[in-house]
Amino acid sequence: MGDTVQYELDGHVTTITYNRPDALNAINGEMRRDLNDAFSRFRDEEDAWIAIVTGAGKAFCAGADLRDGAGSAGDFPGTFWEKPTINSFESGWEIFKPVIAAVNGYCLGYGLTLVTWCDFVIASEEASFAFPEVRIGVPTIVGAIRLPQRLRWHDAMELLLTGERIDATRAKEIGLVGSVVEADDLMPAARRLAARLSAGAPLAQRAIKEVAVRSQHLPPLEAIRFGETMRKLAATTEDAAEGGRAFAEKRPPEWQAR
Repeated sequence: MGDTVQYELDGHVTTITYNRPDALNAINGEMRRDLNDAFSRFRDEEDAWIAIVTGAGKAFCAGADLRDGAGSAGDFPGTFWEKPTINSFESGWEIFKPVIAAVNGYCLGYGLTLVTWCDFVIASEEASFAFPEVRIGVPTIVGAIRLPQRLRWHDAMELLLTGERIDATRAKEIGLVGSVVEADDLMPAARRLAARLSAGAPLAQRAIKEVAVRSQHLPPLEAIRFGETMRKLAATTEDAAEGGRAFAEKRPPEWQAR
């Protein structure tokens, strides 16, 4: 992992930081590689249970670096149609560990696409959000797929089709953001939420998130059957046994993610 993305594991909480502040954290080829490395590490690292994503400086992420437009999408093997399109966390990598976005400033394009894939969004009062691609003649694809699943149609289309920027207060009004805090309280608020999440069994959380994601695309009966299968699987874990013991002994459980 290079210098354009910082990765820090503290206990079981990983903080992933966009780190091109002089470029408003716009994504170029180097940062694309570093971002993918960071999320791959978070996905695969046993001790990493929860992630916080934020930006250095006054931006969360200003989208693609237009001076390196091809590089910002990544360079992947394959020929024409065969090139992978699900090639990053923004585009839909399956990571079922909880992810918190701590949005500290400009959140545009790729940055907002990532936010729509996060489970929790906390915004600084200084944050702003937009999909500006339409104003330079480029269609927003993943945003167009994902945003209507999170917002009312009108609000999603307004963001996607106008390219206009909205502030943190408006983002909270339409449900894009869960909470708005003062700038100095942004990371403390994200860490408080991560601490609350740490009280839950990590493998049970991942099962819940996977059921929540997959069941949106399944008929009700199949969704329930899938969920019950996941329940039976989770019941075989060491953490499930520890949860039962801790409850009987009236003490906090000591989760191991096993």
